[in-house]
Amino acid sequence: MVSYQDGSIVSRMLINTASGTVTLFAFDKGQGLSEHSAPYDALLINLEGQLEVTIEGTPYLVMEGEMILMPARVPHAVRAISPFKMMLVMIHA
Repeated sequence: MVSYQDGSIVSRMLINTASGTVTLFAFDKGQGLSEHSAPYDALLINLEGQLEVTIEGTPYLVMEGEMILMPARVPHAVRAISPFKMMLVMIHA
């Protein structure tokens, strides 16, 4: 449902309701999201490839098939170690 594009991040929102969102992403190698925070917990599910997630300055390597929780209001960043695809689930509570 999302394809890699050279030097880019591609996203496709599957669900967007008042109670939450589900979005698919495809990151090319070296692409990333700079440090930011969100008002809700975000569950990142790695579908393919490898990425590094930094949460409050601590880096975590997330391999294919693994997931990581990014807590609400906590600074985090994402960087593609290899091209990767992820599903991001945010529950608005």
